[in-house]
Amino acid sequence: MSNDNKSIHEFDINLICEYFSGVERQGPGSAEMTVKALSFTENLNNESLIADLGCGTGSQTITLAQNAPGQITAIDLFPAFIERLNLNVNKLNLQDRIQGVVGSMDNLPFQEASLDLIWSEGAIYNIGFEKGLKYWKKFLKTGGYVAVTEASWFTGNRPAEIEKFWMDAYPEIDTIPNKVACIQESGYIPVAAFILPEYCWTKNFYVPQAAAQKDFLEKYKDNAMAASLIRNEMHEARLYDKYKAFYGYVFYIGKKI
Repeated sequence: MSNDNKSIHEFDINLICEYFSGVERQGPGSAEMTVKALSFTENLNNESLIADLGCGTGSQTITLAQNAPGQITAIDLFPAFIERLNLNVNKLNLQDRIQGVVGSMDNLPFQEASLDLIWSEGAIYNIGFEKGLKYWKKFLKTGGYVAVTEASWFTGNRPAEIEKFWMDAYPEIDTIPNKVACIQESGYIPVAAFILPEYCWTKNFYVPQAAAQKDFLEKYKDNAMAASLIRNEMHEARLYDKYKAFYGYVFYIGKKI
């Protein structure tokens, strides 16, 4: 059982990257929720500069380009993700709107006060919620927006099993009011916070992984790390099914003061 309680960070990075390259989404979400979050931002125009940080293969990046004006720079650490994003961008003829770049969210290539919107779905945990909000702020214009999804507790108390799982995986997980307070303390006006519906986890994230898991295990049938990674993902899905009343992803939108 100990293998099933690992944090995703303990696995070989290339294996993780290959596994998640095989699915459309690298985290819970939906096009509808991306558009809903976008509706809380204002004043975007064709000259606006948008950064999508930790973009993965860019499902939400493409939704942004299709629903908002401006130029989008999409950044991810993994070249395979950026390669797949750029292929999809070319297929959809969005190359004049989206530029995929290999890079890190804790070392951004932008000028200070140059961005109108910073987007990050399911990725700010890589740098940390508070650290990310504070570091990214200097790249936003006054009145610019930050929009992120973040794992959050829905209740003040939770069962020990799920509490332990998340405290091991991401100790910065917190309640929605505490996350909103953190946005305010980091120099933003909290504009909105809403919970992602259950289907963003099940239909859009865990269900598509089932086929990918079968192919992955077939390819790496003698690889103990690959088998452990799949067990870990299956365990995470079971925990969500069991404890979804207590936690989920929340979209948080803040406006730089």
